[in-house]
Amino acid sequence: MNYDPAKPLIVQSDLTMLLEVDSSRYDEVRDAIAPFSEIIKSPEHVHTYRMTPISLWNAASAGLSASEVMRRLLTYSRFEISASTLTQIKELMGRYGQIKMEPYDGEHLKLITSTPVLMSRFFRIDEIHFYLMEKISPTEALIKSIHRGLVKQALIKEGYPVMDLAGYTKGADLEIEFKPDVYLRPYQCRSRDSFLKGGSHLGGCGVVVLPCGAGKTIVGMAVMAEMKTHTLILVTGTTAARQWRQELLNKTSVPQENIGEFTGAVKEIKPVTIATYHILTHRHPQEDEFIHFDRINNHSWGLIIYDEVHLLPAQMFRFTASLQAIRRLGLTATLVREDNKESDVFSLIGPKSYDLAWKEVERQGWIAKGYCHEIRVDMDPAMTMAYVTSPKRQRFRTASENPAKKDVIKQLLSCHNDESVLIIGQYLSQLQQMAEALSFPLITGQTPQEEREILYAKFKSGAIKTLIVSSVANFSIDLPDASVAIQISGKFGSRQEEAQRLGRILRPKADHNVARFYTLVSAGTEEQDFALNRQLFLTEQGYSYTILHEDELEPYFNENTVAAVKEARDG
Repeated sequence: MNYDPAKPLIVQSDLTMLLEVDSSRYDEVRDAIAPFSEIIKSPEHVHTYRMTPISLWNAASAGLSASEVMRRLLTYSRFEISASTLTQIKELMGRYGQIKMEPYDGEHLKLITSTPVLMSRFFRIDEIHFYLMEKISPTEALIKSIHRGLVKQALIKEGYPVMDLAGYTKGADLEIEFKPDVYLRPYQCRSRDSFLKGGSHLGGCGVVVLPCGAGKTIVGMAVMAEMKTHTLILVTGTTAARQWRQELLNKTSVPQENIGEFTGAVKEIKPVTIATYHILTHRHPQEDEFIHFDRINNHSWGLIIYDEVHLLPAQMFRFTASLQAIRRLGLTATLVREDNKESDVFSLIGPKSYDLAWKEVERQGWIAKGYCHEIRVDMDPAMTMAYVTSPKRQRFRTASENPAKKDVIKQLLSCHNDESVLIIGQYLSQLQQMAEALSFPLITGQTPQEEREILYAKFKSGAIKTLIVSSVANFSIDLPDASVAIQISGKFGSRQEEAQRLGRILRPKADHNVARFYTLVSAGTEEQDFALNRQLFLTEQGYSYTILHEDELEPYFNENTVAAVKEARDG
């Protein structure tokens, strides 16, 4: 067996890979395997990655060949890779493109398979056969156009992604240009072009993955400016809807009267309509149909933009499956979904069109340099007793609400007393206690929209230096001057949430380009264990966490943080 101890990667037959963190080639190998794998464990010395069908199909759709994937693995693997493992990778990646959809007539599409055997197989699978009509050749069958999305969902569940070449409706015309002072960064232009693919049938559906603060909204508007068509923009909430509206008014030629809001408060259909996921999935308690679907669906859209597509509610997949003839752009900082529905995003929104690593955007200076810290906080004896005697389902929350975190927050605030700070948490009672104890304003899901906007505006202007926020601030809020985030509790091991919360402080800063993310966990508890999983995505992106006990904070700041911040500010 070939063996090279200088190589840091071990490729296993179950398509997992072990990567030695202490290797001098760690960064090089991590970046080489990231386009076709995902990290699943990140302890101190060895990180575990996994190649999945979706990660390999995303790589294939982006133009990465199976031979290139295998070349990278062979280049860095310490041990010889078995022929069966390489064959498995080749076969999985080879499935992308074996099934295609093409136009046939106004009511039907052709489903085309690479072999007659494959078509015969699909006719024997009830979930697929249900949608297949007559065969028009050994490798071609007709389906109804209205079943386009449902067929793609059914096929990907059987392990076969569909290359959708059936084309799109043009949509109603809309004149839209960027204002003269708007500058598109090079990667934003590449994102736009990778999605559109020159306007050919190969483009028009897909997901652009860029870090928080990297200007994904600009990418969406750049696609709109190229397509010049009526556009439906789907967002996570009313705050995000109004920020999109303001960005469109500030940066494009679209007049105010052509921008509509479709939320709980207002329901307008305009050439550019911004709607929330929540309002589109709203239905009467006793009925199965979405109340607003027909009104939205009966408009001549040429483009749908899914903002924060990783948060797309599962109910929205039904809505999306019926809109496959409209070009669809997903925008996100991470394709990670905690409900494991990445295959639905792939089949219904589209494969990954463009992806740029967070650290690469940081190196180019477009987002702040991020430092992550995990601070372990002791519980007093009474709290420890409450924790160990709690039912298993309650322990995580008991640890998360450790009152001793308040003193650590005060320490951190004293070290960042001239910076804009977000204190972010999961539990309403905990946040209310912190707001009362620290005398800072609090924003939760119960805060009226008008009040939220006033507080966000004061924070952005510097009138308020510290803001306490619940999970409503996980995404789609524009607070460019926030440079410190203190996370006091979160949603179990959510990798997605961890990334979004760091993202709140990564927008480039006018005076210094440094952001610090602190996550407070109760030492020796389930919260500490869940923190390892929360950190996985950011570890994959090249971030590392400095682990500190609360007693180590003061010397750490004296030796490191204050000097580092001063150095960054002094240029």
